[in-house]
Amino acid sequence: QVQVVESGGDLVQPGGSLRLSCAASGSIGDISNMGWYRQAPGNERELVAQITSGGRTNYADSVKGRFTISRDNAKNTVYLQMNSLKPEDTAVYYCNCDIRIRSVFTFRTYWGQGTQVTVSS
Repeated sequence: QVQVVESGGDLVQPGGSLRLSCAASGSIGDISNMGWYRQAPGNERELVAQITSGGRTNYADSVKGRFTISRDNAKNTVYLQMNSLKPEDTAVYYCNCDIRIRSVFTFRTYWGQGTQVTVSS
């Protein structure tokens, strides 16, 4: 009933920029928190950035000042602008949305399938 789909991953050189997008679709009533996580090989999945429905943001220390999360509530879409990319940013990036389906009163967390970001020269 609900799909969450990321896009925008790519191979980029150190110091470069990328913009990830994540769109939720289906029978959506409300979306509260939206966020981005990442997982590098051999590592646990970690929070990168999160944004509330009111626009409050939270970032991992490792990306503060370089990444910016934003959302378009009319499009049910969250973005991650990544600047000054480093090799250690290489990972699969996952979108995470807390969604209430129409006619249901509770929220549930949905994950996208992930998009690969590789930072290498």
